[in-house]
Amino acid sequence: MALSKKPVTGMRDILPSEMQIRDYCIGVIKDTYGKFGFTSIETPCVENIANLTSKQGGDNEKLIFKIMKRGEKLNLDTAHTEADLVDGGLRYDLTVPLVRFYSNHSNELPTPFKALQMGNVWRADRPQRGRYRQFMQCDIDILGEPSNLAEIELILATTTTLGRLRFRNFQIRINDRRILKAMAVGSGFSEDALDTVFIILDKMDKIGLEGVERELQEGGFAQESIDRYLELFRGLEGTEDGLGWLQDKLSGTLEAEVVRNLREIIESVRATRSAEFEIVFDPTLVRGMSYYTGTIFEIAIPEFGGSCGGGGRYDKMVGKFTGNDVPACGFSIGFERIILLLTESGFTIPDRPKRVVYLIEKGVEGQALSDCIAKAQEERSVGTQVLVARMNKNKKFQKEQLMKEGWEEFREFYKNPLKE
Repeated sequence: MALSKKPVTGMRDILPSEMQIRDYCIGVIKDTYGKFGFTSIETPCVENIANLTSKQGGDNEKLIFKIMKRGEKLNLDTAHTEADLVDGGLRYDLTVPLVRFYSNHSNELPTPFKALQMGNVWRADRPQRGRYRQFMQCDIDILGEPSNLAEIELILATTTTLGRLRFRNFQIRINDRRILKAMAVGSGFSEDALDTVFIILDKMDKIGLEGVERELQEGGFAQESIDRYLELFRGLEGTEDGLGWLQDKLSGTLEAEVVRNLREIIESVRATRSAEFEIVFDPTLVRGMSYYTGTIFEIAIPEFGGSCGGGGRYDKMVGKFTGNDVPACGFSIGFERIILLLTESGFTIPDRPKRVVYLIEKGVEGQALSDCIAKAQEERSVGTQVLVARMNKNKKFQKEQLMKEGWEEFREFYKNPLKE
């Protein structure tokens, strides 16, 4: 079989020019989140298959890269089901590993625990712009904080980070799964049909109200329920206070505390008076993960035309591991999409040290070479980045390639000093 120099479909090699931007962004993210009290952790990329298929990951559970048993545990001759062959999988997000981590170490951790986790995840998805099968996620989570202080801190930490990366005019869209449920149940949909209804509603921005109505009809739902449901969304379009309007319309279904909680989050974030973003109530926001229990939010950046991150509250997830529920809330930046937008915009790293290349002609050796190395070390000691390399025959092309990687100055050293 011939060897392939291309990466596996949906995965990619990252060139040095992009890695410089990625490393810079990782530094900004860690520094900013650290100022908000988040501390870094790390979890394995492989999780027990039972954890990954516990019906909490929504459609992502269909996209798991599964790992076969190894050694004596793998017996192909006696295998009858997938469970006989598979015992692990590559993580599809960082939330399931975090909850397992917390369940295992909660006695060693403070309350509340503010976690920062960055790492690759894998999904057997259909590759497209900004979507890969292996990609970096960047999550912050607060476990053990039952009040909406968790949501407020998560939103402010994330928007501060995006601001430091020069993003402007983006939105934080916010909703609550309990509002979604109240709207659907109040319209006559049964609770066991809610997942299907929400999957269809989640397409609203792509297919519009008419498309949602058509798909609900194709799903066999009663026209009376469909009409009531869509009338709520039409009514919201003409209101200045959507939360108050919904509270009046759904007074028997929607608890006042849910509205108060969401309103307090929005008002607290707006009180920061940031001009870089706005926070807006969006009753069509669904979020695909089934583990969300309350507040949900997403980042909408106009340049991308879609979600560039999101999160929400998942108060029941720790209890799946320990039997005791722990309040939990998290926010994830769409790291790969952020990098894509920065790269496409010609982003340059601010305050980067001067970068100098020492090109040394073949034949420079002995004391002359030692002198070159000493000069390079002297410049490095004052913060300059110095690359020392032998000069190629095609010096012009060599310089062009180095300039593409951000090297700014060149110093040439020849065997004959008169050529310098």
